[in-house]
Amino acid sequence: MPRPPILVTGSHRSGTGWVSDMLASTPDPAVSTIWEPFNLQARRGVRQAPFRYWFTYVTEQNEAAFRDPLERMLEWRYSVAAELPTLRSPKDVGRMVRDRRVFASNRRSGVAPLSKDPIAVFSTEWMADTFTMDTLVLIRHPAAFAFSIVKQGWWHPFDHFTAQPAMMRDLFAERTDEIERFARSPRPLLDQAILLWVLIHEHIARMRARRPQWRFVRLEDVSREPVRCFHELFDWLGLEWSDAVQRAVVDSSSEGNPAVTTQASSRRRDSKAAATAWKERLTPEEQATIKERTAPVWREFYSEDDW
Repeated sequence: MPRPPILVTGSHRSGTGWVSDMLASTPDPAVSTIWEPFNLQARRGVRQAPFRYWFTYVTEQNEAAFRDPLERMLEWRYSVAAELPTLRSPKDVGRMVRDRRVFASNRRSGVAPLSKDPIAVFSTEWMADTFTMDTLVLIRHPAAFAFSIVKQGWWHPFDHFTAQPAMMRDLFAERTDEIERFARSPRPLLDQAILLWVLIHEHIARMRARRPQWRFVRLEDVSREPVRCFHELFDWLGLEWSDAVQRAVVDSSSEGNPAVTTQASSRRRDSKAAATAWKERLTPEEQATIKERTAPVWREFYSEDDW
């Protein structure tokens, strides 16, 4: 019997790419990553779902437009027809040919799909229930998250939240005024990162209370003891741990790697040093602001010692 699909989510900048790469490094049972289908920049041939907003909120009430396309994606069914209108260059054509070939090979071989998608965090419960997914949710310290967002210069359009009435009603009722202020007028990146962290991690805290069968893991714990933590995740998912997998984990997290990089997609870090790099890069005033404005949510996941 084929293993169920896997969903790796949490906040963006929480290590979902690194964790997914390591989980997909096992050959038995084979697992392959689908990269952020909820991302507005995802290739349409990979996922034909018509996402219009960053962090689209999908429930049973609005699933009609999303369920079948995402099901086809998880069955490794690539759509050339959906991809063709997006082609702009020979590189795009080459990517389409490659993706179609990979999807066809994965379908024939029974490879399990792993959806790496922090942009799906507010739709996690719908995804897990609809497609019977093993679900791993990653958590990151608010100061580390804020430092990463500011370093990358990632501005967020908060009107993508206000444009989704069900999301505002179901998830953000107590923070409506604040979100609407951010939607009306751009705020500094640090302020945006603080609010995003709170919104995402309030939701994660609620899911953790409702979903004890899932795994909720702090990135800092994985970063400090990557071999132990990944071995536990492999056992939980029923994936084979091997010497090759262990080498991949060590190579991706060893002290010889940089602690901080400007490349958002980099998978090679000194993971232990990266976990606390924010302490040297953020000013004491910035750290105090983050700590004050993310309280009491950070206490759901961290202690005073983590500051």
